[in-house]
Amino acid sequence: MSTTTPAKTSAVSPSPTTLRVQGMDCGGCERKVEAALNRLNHVEHVSASSVTGSVRLTAPPGKTLPHSDIESTITALGYQVIDESVNTTESEKSSSWWQSPKGRLVIVSGVLLALAWGLKFAWPTLGSWPFIAATVVGLVPVIQRAWQALKMGNPFTIEILMSIAALGALAINAAAEAAVVVFLFAVGEMLEGVAAAQARRSISALSKLTPSTARLMEQGEAREVAAASLVPGQRVQVRPGDRLPCDGQIIAGHSSIDESPVNGESVPRERSEGESVFAGTVNLDGVLEVEVTRSAENNTIARVIKLVEEAQAAKAPVARFIDRFAFYYMPAVVGVALLVAIVPPLVSTMLWSESIYRALALLLIACPCALVISTPAAIAAGLSVGARNGLLMKGGAVLEQLGKLKRVALDKTGTLTAGKPTVTDVESLEAGSRLDKSRCAEIVRLAAALEQGSSHPLAVAISDYYDRQEGASVPTVQGARALAGQGVAGHVEGRELMLVSPRYLQSFTQHTGEIKARIAALEAQGKSLAILLERGIERGIEGEDGIESERLLGLIALRDEPREDAREGLQALERLGVQAVMLSGDNARTVAAIGEQLGIEAEGELMPEDKAQRVREWQAQGLGPVGKVGDGINDAPALAAAEVGIAMGSGTDVALETADAALLKNRVGGIAEMIALSRATMRNVKTNVALALGFKALFLVSTVLGITGMWVAVMADTGATVLVTLNALYLLRYRFNEIG
Repeated sequence: MSTTTPAKTSAVSPSPTTLRVQGMDCGGCERKVEAALNRLNHVEHVSASSVTGSVRLTAPPGKTLPHSDIESTITALGYQVIDESVNTTESEKSSSWWQSPKGRLVIVSGVLLALAWGLKFAWPTLGSWPFIAATVVGLVPVIQRAWQALKMGNPFTIEILMSIAALGALAINAAAEAAVVVFLFAVGEMLEGVAAAQARRSISALSKLTPSTARLMEQGEAREVAAASLVPGQRVQVRPGDRLPCDGQIIAGHSSIDESPVNGESVPRERSEGESVFAGTVNLDGVLEVEVTRSAENNTIARVIKLVEEAQAAKAPVARFIDRFAFYYMPAVVGVALLVAIVPPLVSTMLWSESIYRALALLLIACPCALVISTPAAIAAGLSVGARNGLLMKGGAVLEQLGKLKRVALDKTGTLTAGKPTVTDVESLEAGSRLDKSRCAEIVRLAAALEQGSSHPLAVAISDYYDRQEGASVPTVQGARALAGQGVAGHVEGRELMLVSPRYLQSFTQHTGEIKARIAALEAQGKSLAILLERGIERGIEGEDGIESERLLGLIALRDEPREDAREGLQALERLGVQAVMLSGDNARTVAAIGEQLGIEAEGELMPEDKAQRVREWQAQGLGPVGKVGDGINDAPALAAAEVGIAMGSGTDVALETADAALLKNRVGGIAEMIALSRATMRNVKTNVALALGFKALFLVSTVLGITGMWVAVMADTGATVLVTLNALYLLRYRFNEIG
């Protein structure tokens, strides 16, 4: 590491330059790019991210980045620098995997490999030439990348490992094995590219939450402008049904705001003058005038996008085992093979042909083909078992990490709960009849009449409840009108009725301390209330100020209730030694009530960045690895920050794309099943590694001593492959019994 001089310390550090690079699909790609660019003059720091498809470079103070050298270096490594004006996300979206260079290589290699096997049985006299041709075609681009990395000072890459393995297999006439290894390597490279493209598309999907246009207010008139052009201090008009184009403060109007895209809360919140609102949320019923408080590049959605990008880029990629293993293993083996080939004839009477034969046999034994081919078979079996049971895991690294989880943070709405409010209590507020069944049924009937045709979540819940309980048609409502930010009103069967929230109840009537206490008790349980009242003016009774003329009929309490399997799923996690914590954007009272009901630690009123910060804090405290389970866009930063992000299958596309795994059956118990499957798979993998390396160690010694020859070496390598493959296939019989 270079030492920073005083001059550098005092100088102003230049802003980093970001280049978009196509083709970087894994941690190995990142390391190659960083190692090559760090060797260039006037490049002080390099950070490559395969997730975002970008490279950030910083020059020393007073220096200029050598852009031409940077681009030529990246191109020489086999990647492509993309013009910032080109929408790579859209091009990736329209380009299928078989249209990419890696996809075409997989197809060609696969066809040649299949053709080689066909020719082997049809014309045995051709020998190994069909397999040699298949190997060479697939190996040429690998060797090219290996050579470029070697020239740029990075000798230990997976391309170099694969080149040595394949060429060594060809040298000792194991062409069929070489062709299979090269084909599987090409398939792995292609799949990495597909996964990386999906991750980049998931990030860009967040930006669609903010509308492209806004209604800018100027001199009392509204005109449409680009939402990206809004600056703090301007005022915009937001009509019912519109998404807010900015972060801002309400200047005029009041309305219900669906904030679920930002904080995941299932019930819309009432917002009025002076309160803050966020970009991407939905205005439900009233016209609002909002003053912009943040520019487009700094609003809530933009910050969520930045958090997801940073968290995914910063997530330490689990280096592929073969890369780590090759760093020490391959140089050692090649060195031993050279010694076996050269030393014996110099110090003994052994013939050169014999020593070279032993060295080639040793290279075959040392070739990590059994690991390259068969160890992933255990991972594939584990992923297959999971997929059959609705547990989708995006790759072997995720499957491996799942088994190490010590703590799991779960969202409330849509994850531990059903994601929509349901009626929990119906009570009469008339004296002496609180739980009278007939009066309670009448309250629901009248409330359903007022709410008919409304799409508000609480209205839908009341209507659904009435349909389930009574099944009869609701009476017709006349003169129905919305009370912006307050509720609804109308005439039902000649009675003027209102259904309002407790927050605005004081505006209409006086009520007793007993009723206040009951309302407070229900709200303390995290329930939303709808109060039904009747205006006495229809009966010809009129008080001096009109307040006494209104009569409370009853209340309906609603709450987003836990899923049926939530408690059982959390108990399964506890049996596995994994601690569950609820993190939610919903109000603190609701979260505390649900947490108490489920018996887990809970924290509410968290913004997306707060959830991600909690995950990072736990990781810093050594409480990880940490998993995060959620279903909404608001969970995306935390899903990306956690070692493993798990999305509910009913969640948003962004949550599903950002997450490392998904519960397609929407069962909380699936989390524990994933962890148990991961642990079983990793036990299988460890057995495979022990078998493969054990065979190699045994026959390496016997080959060096001349006890076994090349044909035994071939059988040993093939035998190890067969054993670990059979062991992996045994994993397909895994059954999800009681966990714990």
